[in-house]
Amino acid sequence: MNPKQRHWLHFGLLVLWIALGAILRLSRLVSLPPWTDEFATMVFSLGNSFQTVPLNQWISSDILLYPLHPVADSDISSVVNYLSQESTHPPIYFVLTHLWIKVFLTDDGLVSLWGARSLSALSGIAAIPSLYALGYWAFGSRLVGQIAAAMMAVSPYGIFLAQDARHYTLAILWVIASLSCLVVAIQGIHREEPLSVGMGLVWVGVNSLGIATHYFFSLTLFSEGVVLLTQAWQQGRKYPQILVRSHWRRIYGVALGTLVGGLVWLPALSSIYGSEPTAWIADGDLTGEWLAPIGRLFIWGLSMIVLLPTATTVLPIWIVVISGIVTVVFVVSLIPRLANGWKLQQHFSDRRLALQILSVYLGSAIALVLGITYGLSMDLTLGARFQFVYFPAVILLFAGILAGVWHQVTFDSASRLKHGKAIVVMIWLMGLMGGFTAIGNLGYLQNHRPDLLAPVIQEASQSPVFIATTHKHHGQTGRLMGLAWEFKRLSDRNNSETDRTTSAQFFLADRDPQTRTYTDAIARLQNTLTELPRPFDLWLVDFRTKVDLDAQPCFRDRSYGSWAGEYKYKLYRCRVGK
Repeated sequence: MNPKQRHWLHFGLLVLWIALGAILRLSRLVSLPPWTDEFATMVFSLGNSFQTVPLNQWISSDILLYPLHPVADSDISSVVNYLSQESTHPPIYFVLTHLWIKVFLTDDGLVSLWGARSLSALSGIAAIPSLYALGYWAFGSRLVGQIAAAMMAVSPYGIFLAQDARHYTLAILWVIASLSCLVVAIQGIHREEPLSVGMGLVWVGVNSLGIATHYFFSLTLFSEGVVLLTQAWQQGRKYPQILVRSHWRRIYGVALGTLVGGLVWLPALSSIYGSEPTAWIADGDLTGEWLAPIGRLFIWGLSMIVLLPTATTVLPIWIVVISGIVTVVFVVSLIPRLANGWKLQQHFSDRRLALQILSVYLGSAIALVLGITYGLSMDLTLGARFQFVYFPAVILLFAGILAGVWHQVTFDSASRLKHGKAIVVMIWLMGLMGGFTAIGNLGYLQNHRPDLLAPVIQEASQSPVFIATTHKHHGQTGRLMGLAWEFKRLSDRNNSETDRTTSAQFFLADRDPQTRTYTDAIARLQNTLTELPRPFDLWLVDFRTKVDLDAQPCFRDRSYGSWAGEYKYKLYRCRVGK
């Protein structure tokens, strides 16, 4: 095959991976209703506020969902203003979403869910050619780039994040771009060539935008710093004077520029620790569970490559067990092959350097996550989405090793020829199965799945429905919004105008800001219950305090009351008389 034919072959393959990645990421994009954090994305991106939702009183679905209506006079300043007041996230992604969702028509007056999620999906699709380019630059190999793009296209983790209306796939693009600058810089260091001014400015800009997209991007910068310090130590040990030459001075300039770009967000960063929306990260008690974060990290990392059906809330346990056994056997069987692939790539200096950069970066990022988890008691392993910091490095490092496997030729115990190409294809097919698992919602489970609780309420209640929860911040508002959204969807799908859940009433019992208790809110809730016409069904959903319902009278229906889609609920039947 001549060079021109080879060029078009690689181009065609890349287009194939992009197309496949797009199909997987856009398939069933709105199969699930929005969850808590996605409501935050939509409300803030519309330039609206959660504070328009009344607390400590019964409200209808229309009032609860009002912040999801586009407002004609909202602009970017509204987005930034409400986001800074009510959330802990930087504004770049929300501003982009604000501009993006204006393109889409509303759904019965509500913001388009497909529009909100599609921006994240497109960012996830863009990561495929971006990682191809990084693989080609880092390893000097189109094969590595192709394998990286192919694995990124079907990655269950990548698909999971891309179908979420959140900022993680955009942050992943900044991680890939920053790593690309890092690779170019280190390759220049080894050639003793200074980083160009243009590339240095691009690197600073990318780093600044990364922090402005998600504060955890700062972990990328720390990890890159460890990589550069490792290179400085290796070179400085032999040639101390080399660290003051021009190719290193440009790196110092980039570090200074990035520091300035990051210091802008220091006041916001300091406000995150101890804030209500992030308190759940710091609430994790590791007593007796010291190995749990390590186990979670292993599972999240593994799911970046392969994920078989494991959603215990929707699958029989025997399927989960079989999936676990198959995964373990598959991973263990690959270890010798991957070790040989690593060794083979060590024979090439440019690939050895790329493997070193990625290994040090990945190890540093994981060490930082565990250090924050154990040292600061902020468990960053609780959410799979927080691992976006090192996700591209996992895929690219794996692709670099698989490129070594690709060229292996061995014989099995029966003297049959075994080509490494077949092993790589088999691994990719397992990844593809994981991609189907992700879009089928059979692997990852979001924190709250209103589509699992809403049918339970719909089936159980023949009387008017009243739903109450305790309120700390907009997260609890989002959880009830999820139920109201799903009730509306079910009613529209069934063409039902008499469905009692469509007229459900909601109560957000707010915590007193001074006493940090729910005493006043619970008293108001109990008083309002006496005024409601009987009979009705009262559902306590994620209710975090005690309430006396015996005098209402409301009796507990114990045939309904447990967990559904990560919602904890109890049903009380409120009737006339005692």
